[in-house]
Amino acid sequence: MTAWTGGAPAVHIGNVGDFNAQFAGGSPAVRRAGGHYACLAAFYSPDPRILVLPRQTDDFWVRELSRVLEWQDIAVYGAVAGEDGGVAEALRSRPALLERIRRSGLPVITWGRTPESERLLAPPEPTAGAGSDVGSDVGPDGLGQALRVTRRYESKAAAHRLFCTLAPAHPGIVVPAQERVTSRRGAARALAARAAAGATAVVKAEYGVGGYGTTVVTPGQIAAAGGARALAKRLARGAVLIEEYVHGSGPLRNLTFDALVDDVGAVHPVGVGVMDIDGTSYQGVTVGPGAVPDAPAAVAERFAAAVGRALAAEGYRGWYDVDFVMDRAGRLAPVEINLRLTGPAVAFMIQARLARLQGGRPLVRTLDRLPLGSRLPAAALADHLREVSRQCRWLGVTLLPTVVTAAFEPDPYVGVALAARTTGTLDAAEAVVRSANEALGRMFLDTGVSASGPSSEASPRRTRRARRRRS
Repeated sequence: MTAWTGGAPAVHIGNVGDFNAQFAGGSPAVRRAGGHYACLAAFYSPDPRILVLPRQTDDFWVRELSRVLEWQDIAVYGAVAGEDGGVAEALRSRPALLERIRRSGLPVITWGRTPESERLLAPPEPTAGAGSDVGSDVGPDGLGQALRVTRRYESKAAAHRLFCTLAPAHPGIVVPAQERVTSRRGAARALAARAAAGATAVVKAEYGVGGYGTTVVTPGQIAAAGGARALAKRLARGAVLIEEYVHGSGPLRNLTFDALVDDVGAVHPVGVGVMDIDGTSYQGVTVGPGAVPDAPAAVAERFAAAVGRALAAEGYRGWYDVDFVMDRAGRLAPVEINLRLTGPAVAFMIQARLARLQGGRPLVRTLDRLPLGSRLPAAALADHLREVSRQCRWLGVTLLPTVVTAAFEPDPYVGVALAARTTGTLDAAEAVVRSANEALGRMFLDTGVSASGPSSEASPRRTRRARRRRS
């Protein structure tokens, strides 16, 4: 992880919504939708110092994280978002905070590159005649080279073309066929042809996040809908990708490999993980020793590293991952590239921090969207998580709350990370958390609490490291 921040503490800016919105025409709804997931900004590196979030969080959250992960003083700035949910532009209206970030001298990490973040974090313009080459990679579109590469390969069509180019040199890799159609009529024809052959298809939006915008379509579903044309009417207008469905099952069906490209273009593999996919939606990941057998892990690493070298050659710098589906023959089918931080990156950051504190490499499992049986205000959520954490400690498992701002939504949920030495204890702890969440529905048939939100403060809240006694 040294190649990520040089081992230094860092500034973390939760611009999940900003990143997603650039692929959705700048949609304010998409920006706002990223607000809860932006809690993961706490884990953009193993050692945050300044944390900027679009939503307000309660003190208990970072206080608990600081206790377990032994973070030093961390300044938390919540509710840093404009009316459209954007973070980078909203920071411009907070010059004191922006100046503090710039003067800190710390690496600044965002979820992903956006035009707003590039402008926000760019060095000051050089004076005339200074001879500086700052900004020399900015093209006529006003975008830096790394951001242009990000936008190019976040396209699942462009990623597919790169996969097809690289795959022949990588045994164990198979690339599913893909067709781009530009209308619902074209989608209907493609789906009808696959249904006639008895084949299942995957319909993908060209740009999608966490499995959203992706639908699996079986011949039976087409028949039940009244034919391919009727089903295609339910699809969004415009271009979609029709992709061959990769048949497979079992615990290793959905794999991911994370890596990063450093400032000079060298690729640094980070690790492989097993993703939890519900339908087509990403729910979490398990990483660590033995999570993935050596053989498929090696295939994934070799191919993902080749992808990274291709991205680096075009000018990309930063974190990325490649997601795979394993077929019935054990081959890996690459399905997308994410040129940003990722859900699995959070697990790797937590693993790195705990390894530094405790030694060894623990297994880490993230569960990003665990339903709660009842809506909980901040104080009740804190009590609930303390009790669940106590039960997990009894099992020998460390629990870290990761997503804590959605507990009072109409469909309330919470995110957690679990760390342990064996998959068996991880499974037991996950069962404890799920059971405790479900029990809330029986305990709180009516919470009777106000839906008023927490206050929005401009000043940071500080938590101090709780030093654990060492024997």
